[in-house]
Amino acid sequence: MSDEQLIKEITSGNHAAFKSLMEKYQLQVFRIVTGFVHTKEDAEEVTQDIFVRVYQSLSSFQHDAEFSTWLYRITINMCLNFLRRNRKNRLLQSLEAIFTLRSEEKTPLEELESAERDRHIRMAIDSLPEKQRMAFILSRYEEMPQKKIAAVMNRSEGAVEQLLQRAKENLKKKLSTP
Repeated sequence: MSDEQLIKEITSGNHAAFKSLMEKYQLQVFRIVTGFVHTKEDAEEVTQDIFVRVYQSLSSFQHDAEFSTWLYRITINMCLNFLRRNRKNRLLQSLEAIFTLRSEEKTPLEELESAERDRHIRMAIDSLPEKQRMAFILSRYEEMPQKKIAAVMNRSEGAVEQLLQRAKENLKKKLSTP
């Protein structure tokens, strides 16, 4: 069933159709959210909140863009709101993650180095200007084509290309400095 058909069913009161719509997009939304919040627990919580918001707002969907574009806009906005609300806790979670990651294959020093490298990469991505970060996450985590990113961000493809180029340059600078 197409998105439009599912939306019509949902707005007519068919709650099972929403489950189908959610199953169709849940993994993509989860990957995008993970790109912003970095922890599985937070990503699960935000993803759930996103689908609650989508369900509540579905009657206001204008059909002037694809449903997926509308959904990704909601996803990005809710991720950014979550990050603004939880800015202080993120540092503590990053530090906690460094000391609680365990693997049978790595020594404690290797785990610490790996966790520190991951934290450094996450911090570099988090420090990108908002629009660069959005474009980068949609491109890298969701592997979305530039045309789709342009629609989600309401920008031209050229502007998205510039944002991605700047994001890569900024990340390269941030990650090359100790």
